[in-house]
Amino acid sequence: MYVRWHTDQNLFRNYARAKGESFFLNLLALLDLQPVTDPTSAQQLPAVITHPAAMRWALSGSWTVRGLGRMPEALDAQACERGLVEVDGSKLSAIDSAGAWVLQRWLRGHAAVPTLIGWPPHMQTLMDLVSKQADDPLPSETRPAMLERAGRGATASAKEAIALVHFIGEVAIALIRVQLHPRLVRWRAFMRNLQIDGFDALPIIGLTSFLIGIVVAYQGADQLKNYGANIFVVDLVGYGMLREFGPLISAIIIAGRSGSAYAAQIGTMVVTQEVDAMRTLGIDPIEMLVLPKIFALAVALPLLTLFADITGVFGGMMMARSQLDIGFPEFIDRFGREMQGDTLLIGIGKSFVFAIVIALIGCFQGFRTRGGADSVGRQTTRSVVQSIFIVIVADALFSVAFNLLGL
Repeated sequence: MYVRWHTDQNLFRNYARAKGESFFLNLLALLDLQPVTDPTSAQQLPAVITHPAAMRWALSGSWTVRGLGRMPEALDAQACERGLVEVDGSKLSAIDSAGAWVLQRWLRGHAAVPTLIGWPPHMQTLMDLVSKQADDPLPSETRPAMLERAGRGATASAKEAIALVHFIGEVAIALIRVQLHPRLVRWRAFMRNLQIDGFDALPIIGLTSFLIGIVVAYQGADQLKNYGANIFVVDLVGYGMLREFGPLISAIIIAGRSGSAYAAQIGTMVVTQEVDAMRTLGIDPIEMLVLPKIFALAVALPLLTLFADITGVFGGMMMARSQLDIGFPEFIDRFGREMQGDTLLIGIGKSFVFAIVIALIGCFQGFRTRGGADSVGRQTTRSVVQSIFIVIVADALFSVAFNLLGL
């Protein structure tokens, strides 16, 4: 029989907290030294220690995890003579490594050297093993060196990058299969995701873009007034919203809103083994869960970007009227003459790429969930952080490429 720590872990944790010692860790270190004696009904009797004579102690009852009870605290309040003391174990019904360690700790704390009397051979063997093990220092957890931590982080990042490439390949294969067999498209899931990711996101996208347009126009108004170039606020708001702020702000909001939802939904399904059930039934999780989300977001985010452009320009128009005395007709006339079609298309094209990135990262992190609810939260956080980071990096690369192409 072996000590079952999971039944009474709280006893040892509370004792360790009260004493400020690594009591529970010491017990765990003795897990390989735990033969227990006499599996009888008497084993359930509580542990008892008496002092029948000077330099003599008598044990009775069950000195096991279940039988110790408050014995560790009672022993701390009990004084013991120094030097050689007799420990009578003739009335012991059972003892395990936990009880042996508690007894050894108490004797060592008073510099007492026990002489075992009346102990059965197997109990005495256990006491000797615990006594030898107690002399060995517990292994301490060492913090890896900085170079080792950097190496581990680089290795983990490389493995995750390889897994992402593998996931993208699976998605590409599923996409080809769907193109060859259009009946495999999950239209109901597509429409549901389109509603959640697109229509339901209109209020937050519109409000945010409207405020961004106000801020851009307000910040530019003070400087443009100094040079009498009030009308150029139209160019500032137009180019800023259509090329940069519209697609970028929309992508960041969707990454935090929809990308996290993708990771949480798929991660929960992985934890509850619903994904495994799909594979067992012959349903491809990529076709069922990933492709509808990618299709929906690829349609929704460009439309959301267009909506963000409109609301952002409207916010800048209102601020230009109040701060620079530029009326709506004048603003719209200048906007129509200066903002060419490629400016709008650049922002829409960027948002399409951002949508693919956000959907892929969110679904990928969801499938990497392992364990329980804690892993779901961790992967959801990783999906949001990675999506926003990659979106910003992609936006910077787009800016460099467009500059080289003269767009």
